[in-house]
Amino acid sequence: NGRYCATDPDNDLDRGISGADVVKESLRRMCIWQHYGQDDGVGVEWWDYVNEFMFRCGTEEYFANNQCVKDAMDHAAVDGSKIDQCMKDSGGLEGDAQNNLLEVQLLAKDKSGVVILPAMYVNRVPIRGSLEFPTIFKAICAGYASGTVPAVCTKCSGCPDQKSCITNGYCGTKKQQESVTTSTMIYAMMGLSVFFCLVTVIQHRRYQRQVQEQVKGIIAEYMPLDEEREHNTAVSEEDGEFT
Repeated sequence: NGRYCATDPDNDLDRGISGADVVKESLRRMCIWQHYGQDDGVGVEWWDYVNEFMFRCGTEEYFANNQCVKDAMDHAAVDGSKIDQCMKDSGGLEGDAQNNLLEVQLLAKDKSGVVILPAMYVNRVPIRGSLEFPTIFKAICAGYASGTVPAVCTKCSGCPDQKSCITNGYCGTKKQQESVTTSTMIYAMMGLSVFFCLVTVIQHRRYQRQVQEQVKGIIAEYMPLDEEREHNTAVSEEDGEFT
């Protein structure tokens, strides 16, 4: 019974999540952003709340459950009393009354040319086609300047399950990751073994060369002595003849 409405997400007016529930949750998130994200433009608490809400209250049964919403805000370190007051101060949702926050969003929608919902913009450019996770992920990564692309974009862009890759920090299942780690370790051990073998062979050849040089040096020292001895012997024989 309010001025604002949204499309029923499950197309069933008699059960499940209603359009009014969507409007209320949207207003709540606007207030959370106003208190926790408007100043720094990051809004860590806003992201934490959305994550907690989707984890705890993302089903038909709990989407509009006040206790579930309170738990989500508590886990995200969001002051629920401030958010409730913000929703009331903006105009509330009861009756045919204007809500300032919702009016700002509707005006922004018209200026941006949004004609269908949901809609997604990256760097103020609308994403065309289906709003699937790979499409949005690719658009976000493509929006970074050269040299500033996060590692997650490089690591997960070619992964079949990109969402799981971003969540877990690696592509594939844990078993596959462990298999890759084991294979990497085996190849590393083989590489080290080959390296040490090469070092051993090089050292052995170097040692043999040093021994050979030492032997040649010793032989070179004895050869002049032998020549001198032969010379002295020859002189003695000649002296004998003259005698």
